[in-house]
Amino acid sequence: MSLTRLLFTAAASVAVLAAVPAGAHADTGPYRMPPPPFGSPDAPGADRLTVSVVDSGNGNDGTYELECGPAGGSHPDPRAACGRLDELAAAGQDPFAPVPAGTYCTMQYGGSATAHVTGTWHGRSVDASYKLTDGCEISRWNRLTPVLPATAP
Repeated sequence: MSLTRLLFTAAASVAVLAAVPAGAHADTGPYRMPPPPFGSPDAPGADRLTVSVVDSGNGNDGTYELECGPAGGSHPDPRAACGRLDELAAAGQDPFAPVPAGTYCTMQYGGSATAHVTGTWHGRSVDASYKLTDGCEISRWNRLTPVLPATAP
């Protein structure tokens, strides 16, 4: 092969590659950004939660509205509750995640208190239930205090 032919072939290859759009390959399609991680300040939507508590044993039973960013609503301490949610989210924890299936929990009973949290937090729908039926559930409840009230012993 002559040097002229080699240069001509190389130049033709570059010309063909330059004419093909950058996105023209087999895996093209609209690129969708993944949703922001839980707790990200870039997560869309208003933070509005309804917290319902029954049988807490300390007079804090009822249904409360909690709004964060800025803190407000009928919750007894919206600033502390929003602060706790922000702490958990900043640590990369989902405050509303259930106890993982297959987790071994201590067999202790913490009382008959139950709570239900619904609404939207950091752009995600929330529908979480809480109870004090074993050590894992007690720990899960306590981790969310003051969003959920401390319970009477």
